[in-house]
Amino acid sequence: MTETNRFTGSSGYVVTPDLMDSVNVAIALQKPLLIKGEPGTGKTMLAQAIADSLDLPLIIWSIKSTTKAQDGLYMYDTVQRLYDSQFGEGNVADIGQYIRLGKLGEAFTSEQQAVLLIDEIDKADLEFPNDLLWELDRMEFYIHETKETIATKHRPIVIITSNAEKELPDAFLRRCIFHYIAFPDAEKMKEIIQVHYGDIDETLCEKALEAFYEIRKMDSLQKKPSTSELLDWIQALMISGVSVDDLVEKMPFIGVLLKKNEDIEVMHEIREKGYSLRGW
Repeated sequence: MTETNRFTGSSGYVVTPDLMDSVNVAIALQKPLLIKGEPGTGKTMLAQAIADSLDLPLIIWSIKSTTKAQDGLYMYDTVQRLYDSQFGEGNVADIGQYIRLGKLGEAFTSEQQAVLLIDEIDKADLEFPNDLLWELDRMEFYIHETKETIATKHRPIVIITSNAEKELPDAFLRRCIFHYIAFPDAEKMKEIIQVHYGDIDETLCEKALEAFYEIRKMDSLQKKPSTSELLDWIQALMISGVSVDDLVEKMPFIGVLLKKNEDIEVMHEIREKGYSLRGW
C-alpha cells in the first residue's frame, strides 16, 4: 500500500488504531468496508474523514426503506422520452440521453477515485445487499436499454454503514471487511469533544461527561443519548453560559440529550425527589 492512498485520520475525526487498520486493509484488498455500531458513533462521518484525508471526492448513497439496488446503478427516464416524442423535442432515438446514472454509477464513472458511502444499508429490504453482489465484485453493470457495460474507471473506496436493524446476508458479508465501532469511553469521548470544542472549560467538560455516562447507565431509558446528542448538549451549555453547579443539580436542556418523553419524565422525577444520577 502506497502512502498516497493510506488513511491516517483527519483533523476533524478521532480514529482508533484498529479502525484505521480496517480502513487501510479494505483499501489494499479493494473490498467494501462494512461499519456497524450504535447511532452516533461516527459511522457516516468516517467516509467524509477518509475523503478528506486522501483528498478524494465523496459520493453518498443514502438508503431508505424503498431503495432498490437498481436506483444506485441508473434510471431510464421514460417519462421525459415520451414527453419529447409528443412535443418534438430532443432526439428520442438516442436512448442514451435518457439514462441517468445513480450514485454507484457516478462512482464508477468518476474521473478520479472516489469514496462511495452506502449509508444505512440495513434500512432497505433483505434482498437489497444480494442484488449488489455482482456490481460490488466486478465493479461493472450493464445498461439494457443501450446495451453497454459501465465498468469502473477507478475502483472506488466503498464504505457501507449499518445500524444492525436487520441481519445482512452471509454472501454479502463474505465480500466485506467488517469493523464494529464500539461506543467511546470517557477518555475517547473527551478527545472527540475537544476536536469540536477546543476552547471548552475543563470543569464543564468533565461534569458534562460524568452526567452523560451516568445517564447512559440507566436501564430504564428507552433511548440512550449518543455522541451527536452529547455534542449538541455541550454546545447548548457553552452558549448559555450555564454554571457547573446548575449543570449537576438541574440538568438544563435535557431535551437536547433525551428524545423520548418517558425518558425526560424519569429525569424530572430524579430532580424533583432530589436524587443523584449516580446509582439511580
